[in-house]
Amino acid sequence: MFSKERLKNRRNEKKLSQSEIASKIGINRTAFHNWESGKSIPNQKNLTALAKILDVPVTYFESEYNIVNNYLQLSPDNQVKAEDYVEELLLSQQASNVIPLFSVQVLSDIQLSAGLGEGFFDEFETETVYSDEEQYGYDIAAWIEGDSMEPVYKSGEVALIRSNGFDYDGAVYALSWKDSVYIKKLYRDEDGFRMVSLNKDYPEKFIPYEDEPRIVGLVVGHFMPVEGV
Repeated sequence: MFSKERLKNRRNEKKLSQSEIASKIGINRTAFHNWESGKSIPNQKNLTALAKILDVPVTYFESEYNIVNNYLQLSPDNQVKAEDYVEELLLSQQASNVIPLFSVQVLSDIQLSAGLGEGFFDEFETETVYSDEEQYGYDIAAWIEGDSMEPVYKSGEVALIRSNGFDYDGAVYALSWKDSVYIKKLYRDEDGFRMVSLNKDYPEKFIPYEDEPRIVGLVVGHFMPVEGV
């Protein structure tokens, strides 16, 4: 997981200001400040640029960097002891009824209408949220806004999306159309898609193929992030 503390400490070690690094990368200072405050994390392109500017490997910014490096320096016998000790700690933690949390990287401040493709995740910033259940089988996590898909999909939840095309009528998809992204039930007609909301207060919409709508992917799950983490 990206460590804002390691970024800030290394920047201070190199005696560089936030503005100086932001200028070298080609972003504004606010975007860099958000990385150090934990509001967002750099994408792969910016992470690589940071590593070059601060003269460290890309893995340096991971919170687990010191743990992994220290472990690799141990002798084989001590590595086994370290693994045993970690297992003991986990058992002790479970006995204390500590609820494990699982991190999910959610696309933040993004226009999915830019389209998918190879390297999609490298193009956008993400923020970290937590779920009390481990999430599987998805490629993209994005925020749900509005009440058109209630009562199933609630505003403020995170939608888990598997990147693929249209599979079958009536499934819930994320669809990019005219610079907006919709999470709706889709039905394929001869000349376009019908978007149907679960909330009956919203009328269905017809999207002609000539408008070049793009299916971002199939919504395979959703959850409300754990607050106060």
